[in-house]
Amino acid sequence: MAELRTYVFLDSLQPQFASFMATVAQGYLPVAGQASLFIEISPGMDINRMTDIALKSTNVTPGMQIVERVFGMLEIHSDSQADIRAAGQAILNELGLKEEDRIKPQVTTSQVIRHLSDYHTQLINRMRHGNMILPGQTLYVMECAPAGYAAIAANEAEKAAAINVLEVRAAGSFGRIYLGGEERDIQVGYEAAEAAIAAITGRAGK
Repeated sequence: MAELRTYVFLDSLQPQFASFMATVAQGYLPVAGQASLFIEISPGMDINRMTDIALKSTNVTPGMQIVERVFGMLEIHSDSQADIRAAGQAILNELGLKEEDRIKPQVTTSQVIRHLSDYHTQLINRMRHGNMILPGQTLYVMECAPAGYAAIAANEAEKAAAINVLEVRAAGSFGRIYLGGEERDIQVGYEAAEAAIAAITGRAGK
């Protein structure tokens, strides 16, 4: 039986996060304002079947499907929140699970680094797929598990503050977000990111 690790609904993709996804996704790209659903299951190969069910159940578009040895992740999006929720419910029905059977996310790292040096920003800018960070600005990094919940953390941070989305990794053993900007904005953004993670219910992880 498949294990439901991540199941998280994003009501409205923010402009930066939607654009960030367009730089890393190998599927069909989302646009700002669309609703989105991130699902992660184990074993990873089973995500192929979940993608088939989602696409045949209603009018949604796949942005990412990542199949790893242990985990499989699917992102779908649509202009219609109702269609996204219906597709998600079709997957849950196939798995014989409820949304509450997902793993409750845990924040494993949450750090604010202020007044970055020139060389530090160069390192970050070389690895990021989103916006850049400038010397003197503030960096926020979060690591969470399961990985898929990094998506809602980044999206809610962008809703709350004028931050730059530098990098979001929402697949694998751990999820990570990198946010940059002025200290006052990062303060508001990271609090929103942490609150989004804390608000998600679920079972205890293994």
